[in-house]
Amino acid sequence: MRITRREFVAGSAGGAASLALGRFAWATDTKERLPLAFSTLGCPAWEWPKILEFAELHGFAAIELRGLMGSMDLPARPEFAPERIAQSRKEIAAHGLKIANIGSSSALHDADPAKHAQQLADAKRFIDLASALGSPYVRVFGNEIKGPKEEVVARVAAGLHELGEYAGPRGVTVIIESHGDFVDSPTLKEVLTRADSPHAALLWDAHHTFADGHEQPEHTVQELGSWIRHTHLKDSVLAGKEHKYVLTGRGDVPIQRQVQALQKIGYKGYFCFEWEKAWHPDLEDPEIAIADYAKVVGGYFQ
Repeated sequence: MRITRREFVAGSAGGAASLALGRFAWATDTKERLPLAFSTLGCPAWEWPKILEFAELHGFAAIELRGLMGSMDLPARPEFAPERIAQSRKEIAAHGLKIANIGSSSALHDADPAKHAQQLADAKRFIDLASALGSPYVRVFGNEIKGPKEEVVARVAAGLHELGEYAGPRGVTVIIESHGDFVDSPTLKEVLTRADSPHAALLWDAHHTFADGHEQPEHTVQELGSWIRHTHLKDSVLAGKEHKYVLTGRGDVPIQRQVQALQKIGYKGYFCFEWEKAWHPDLEDPEIAIADYAKVVGGYFQ
C-alpha cells in the first residue's frame, strides 16, 4: 500500500522526535552517526547537492554511488570530471559523508572474449573513479550462468582476480554482488576462493540470498562472512511468483536478523539501503523510503 508524504510525516513525527534525542541515525555529529548508507539507485532524479544534503539531514554516514541523474556511467558525469573531482570530494566531506561504494554495471560472465574484455575495461574505469574519490569499493556482477557452470565460475573468478590486481595498488577492493545466478553461498564461495585476491571480496545483497537463494541470513554470514565488505538491504513481499519491494520492515525479509548476523561477526562496513526506484518507478518516492529506512534500521542499533 502506498502512502503519501503527508501521511508518512504525520505518522513518524512523534517517533522521530523521541528517537532523535538518543544515539539515532540522524545525529548531527559525524562521530555519532550510525553506519547507514543509501544507494543513489533509489533517487535517480536527485541532483548531486540534494543527495548530499538529504544524506546529512537524515544522519546517513555514507552514500553509495549507483547512477546520477539517470546516467549509470558515473566516470562520464561532470561531477567527477578530472577538473571537478577535487571539489566533489570537498562537498562530500563538508556534509560529513563517505562514499561507501561505487556500483559499476560490469558483468564478468560473458564467454565472448571481446565482450568480456570490454566489461573488464569498464570496471577499471570505475576503479579509477573510486580511487580518485577515496571510495574503498567498486561493485561488479557475476550475473548469468550460461553453459557449463564450471566454465562460467572459472571465467568470473579469473576476471575478479584481474580486477583485484588492478584495484589493489589504487587503494580499492572489487566486490562481487550476490545477484542474478550468483546468489547461493557455495557458488559465491567457489568464485571468491578461486579469485584468490586480497583485493576481491563480496557485496552481500541480503535480499537476494534470502529471497532467491533461499538461505537464512545466519547461514550466509557463516559461510561468506570473511569476504563481506558491503551490504545491500531491502524488504519485499511475494506477489505471485515475483517479489514486490516494500518499505523496510513491512515485508517478509528478516532485515533485523541480517543486521544482527553481521554485527555478530564484527562487520565494519555500511548497512546500505538499495531502493530500486530507477528500475521500478512505481515504488515509493525516495523522500519517503530513504528517510523511513534510517528510522527503522537505525532502531535496530539501539
